Amino acid sequence: MKVKKNDTVLVITGKDAGKTAKVLVALPKDNKVVVDGINVQKKHKKARSAQEVSSIQNQSGAIDASNVLVVCPTCNKAVRVAYKIEGDKKLRICKKCGAFLDATKEVAEVKKATKRKTKKAAAETPAEAN
Repeated sequence: MKVKKNDTVLVITGKDAGKTAKVLVALPKDNKVVVDGINVQKKHKKARSAQEVSSIQNQSGAIDASNVLVVCPTCNKAVRVAYKIEGDKKLRICKKCGAFLDATKEVAEVKKATKRKTKKAAAETPAEAN
């Protein structure tokens, strides 16, 4: 599926067409996504004990993944997604500007790896001083 959790998407069809929001849940088996504040449905919740109160709650329903476009964080446009294979990883790419859509995750992984290396180096330095 081209849409993942935490992506910002633009809804292109339906009653919420034109709205931009964040993906809360991706359901690849059903090819659906749950988007924050889109396809809002009412859910009636019955009180299960004397202390609880019955209520009507709003919740976001799932919509088909083909009804949304990913918004590129670099060019801030709704774009189609391309793929590029680098080494053993398959990365998503913006078709308009060529930027990586998963770049924030990659940067975070690199930062974590460098922190681990520096901690190991710092741990080895005092041992060598003794």
